Amino acid sequence: MTDNIAALTLARLHAVGLLPPVWVPPPAIRDLRALVSQRTKMVRLATQAKNRLHAALHRHHLATPEGDLFAADQRDWWLKLDLGLAEDARIQCDLDTLAFAQAQTAQLAETLTALAAQDERVVLLIQLPGVGLITALTLLAAIGDISRFPAAKHLVGYAGLGARVHDSGQTRRTGRITKAGRRDIRFVIVEAAHAACRSHPHWKKELARLEPRLGYNKAIVAIARKLLVAVWHVLTEETADRFAVPELVARKLLHHAYTLGQAHRPADQTTGEYVRQQLDRLGLGANLSAIRWGPSRTVALPASSLAPAGA
Repeated sequence: MTDNIAALTLARLHAVGLLPPVWVPPPAIRDLRALVSQRTKMVRLATQAKNRLHAALHRHHLATPEGDLFAADQRDWWLKLDLGLAEDARIQCDLDTLAFAQAQTAQLAETLTALAAQDERVVLLIQLPGVGLITALTLLAAIGDISRFPAAKHLVGYAGLGARVHDSGQTRRTGRITKAGRRDIRFVIVEAAHAACRSHPHWKKELARLEPRLGYNKAIVAIARKLLVAVWHVLTEETADRFAVPELVARKLLHHAYTLGQAHRPADQTTGEYVRQQLDRLGLGANLSAIRWGPSRTVALPASSLAPAGA
């Protein structure tokens, strides 16, 4: 009886607007969040194990062999170190932890790749500079249904990337970002901003414009906020980013096609056909006939169903 009264009271408060409703993620979003979170934990676990192994080498002033210090073929080198009973035991444990974490990360990545192939929104996000498959899924898991956010500023606030505002009488001041939101969105979008400023002509210019006034770190946060606004637009409007460079987007889509593999692409569809299909969906690259892939290789694209630019 008490529960029914409480439920009825909440319903009335929601109806008159005195208590805003709380969005409850559906099972699919909860599962995706759990997978992304588990992968993040495994990546962090592997990093911690590597740091401890590096620390052991520093403690004993040991020179490292050439190549990847943590590759599988280096395991024997680690195990042959004679650093004492306690130190050898710690190294053995850290090597086992690293192998476990890497195996778990690979297994989770395979599942996430299969889920990405089933979600058409992933390609909308991958077109953005600095956004890859894992970043796209992290954003989709955290955001859920984009229609929950009536405007881009609401998504920015949800991520905690909006500026603090202090109003007192006739004085209004803005401060640092609130950080009162989802940390996972902030982390991946800031990482995407770093990558965008290295690889994309528009964001390189934006960094050059902002850095002298704000400093590098604040400029990156400002660019991350702008990228998150772009995330809102491409998901809401299901369109190309307004700063998209067709050649760069095509190269990212080609990498995505290789990541998905034949098992997760439509049957009998080549990588070139997949890239063309997604470019046409975004309304980009009607004039592109091939993509450069590496220093000497090109991948041919089928003819576009779009009218060529300038026609």
